Amino acid sequence: MTTETAPDQAGPTLRQKIVLAAAGLLEEGGLEAVSTRAVAARAGVPTPSIFRIFGDKDRLLEEVAEHGFRRYLEIKAELLTGDDPVQALRDAWDLHIRFGLEHPAYYSLVYGQVRPGHTPQAGLRAAADLRRMITRVAAAGRLRMSVERATEVMHSAGVGTILTLISLPDAVRDLRTAHTAREMVIDTLTLAPAEGSGAAPGGTVASSAMALLAALGQDDTIALSPAERSLLQEWLNRLADEVG
Repeated sequence: MTTETAPDQAGPTLRQKIVLAAAGLLEEGGLEAVSTRAVAARAGVPTPSIFRIFGDKDRLLEEVAEHGFRRYLEIKAELLTGDDPVQALRDAWDLHIRFGLEHPAYYSLVYGQVRPGHTPQAGLRAAADLRRMITRVAAAGRLRMSVERATEVMHSAGVGTILTLISLPDAVRDLRTAHTAREMVIDTLTLAPAEGSGAAPGGTVASSAMALLAALGQDDTIALSPAERSLLQEWLNRLADEVG
């Protein structure tokens, strides 16, 4: 009996072997190097094995992306435990930039291959972590807009910054661009602590609305029906974004 015909015993090992083979080709030669024939040759398996195990090449690339993003997401999750949620956003931005520049092949695989209406699972998890971090800013009463809008703004700015830097030759790449973009985004999304009181006009309403929404998300005992909670959420988001 061959390895291919014993999926229950060897399937997971074979699957990982193929993912690692594809990841190696991606790191060495970019996406163009990751053909199913090349992956099969490196993994030492028949090409049909890839389609039998993954279904198609897109699903294989999804798992390669998850492999490449795994450690990054683990480190990012640790930032959710810090005392200062706004500093955590800065740290998350710097981590995101560093990962993208150190692993451009994986980053481009997730964010550089645009397909309308589709985001790889690794990208969805990264966005979900960012949303949780921004919700902590909201809970602290320091968010200028809705959590959803803030997540989209920071995610879009971060991805755009990294893809721009990746496209530049090393000789002209300037990391001050990423630092400047980071501070512009943080200033746009967040308020100073209460002691500093540097809120923009209308900021108090937006931050209070998001603080209340964050608190509601942590309290399952509030005396509102699901429909009432949904309506209140819509109102609070509308209030938070009205000033944006």
